[in-house]
Amino acid sequence: MKTLVIVGFLAVILYNLGAGLYYMLTDAGSSKRTVNALTRRIALSVVLILLVVAGIASGIIEPHGIHAS
Repeated sequence: MKTLVIVGFLAVILYNLGAGLYYMLTDAGSSKRTVNALTRRIALSVVLILLVVAGIASGIIEPHGIHAS
């Protein structure tokens, strides 16, 4: 379940990044859709980081080290 939430957040973040690029190319500065899309992307990224930190702090997510072979 937690993996699906994280992947879902990443998918929405990538969608907003693509929407921002599309609006930047098509609107030519005539609207604020680019700014709104990129603002949503930043807000979602911050929320995702806070959820991961909260999950680690509560023990729901268990971080693991990188093992060199």
